[in-house]
Amino acid sequence: MPGEENRFSAVRALIFDLDGTLIDSKRDLALSINAMLKRMGRAELVHEEIFGMVGNGAPVLVRRALGAETLKTASDEEADTGLAYFLSYYRNHMLDNTVTYPGVREGLALLENHPMAVLTNKPVNFSRAILDGLGLSRYFRHVYGGNSFEKKKPHPMGVETLLRELNAKPQETMIVGDSEVDIQTARNSGIWSCGVTYGLGTEGLRAFPPDLMLDSLTELPAYLNRQTI
Repeated sequence: MPGEENRFSAVRALIFDLDGTLIDSKRDLALSINAMLKRMGRAELVHEEIFGMVGNGAPVLVRRALGAETLKTASDEEADTGLAYFLSYYRNHMLDNTVTYPGVREGLALLENHPMAVLTNKPVNFSRAILDGLGLSRYFRHVYGGNSFEKKKPHPMGVETLLRELNAKPQETMIVGDSEVDIQTARNSGIWSCGVTYGLGTEGLRAFPPDLMLDSLTELPAYLNRQTI
């Protein structure tokens, strides 16, 4: 890694998380989870509780939600049934309330001279559909989801694939995310990490502080383009 002086000067490739980083999808996720819980005869959860469950992919989100009321782990059969209904419902409602966070469109436009990709634990077809629906797909050379590889974040498999595809070295690459999952992914991959303060995982970033913390994506170009920080 570069020294403190010019510490991000080598970064040229950027990997973005999706939920909580580029898009504010929490309301549609919460409504879909509660629709699933209602369908399965479970009590609905307050949205804030569901928000704290997001980040490790749909199967984990569903299992956490099913176990929240009873404090017991859902059976495999319950989890499979719940996941199928959640995905079906979410597929039809994933753009009802989902929007980009303030500064995301402006930030991506300022960064478009960098090779960029999305690596999320959200199912890849949903991720691509949302990016298409919000008009963001043109910024990203590759989009990978939680079902794109054998292992999800924070396993380095996705990043390692993107390093090859973007023709970038670890010291030339930064992941931008909102949770400890993204920071752990960066550490496991040997790349730089950037956290955003506006997402879903602020508490986790306190335990896993990133190399850089931003309030808006519009702040990132200055760190990558300036000679000293």
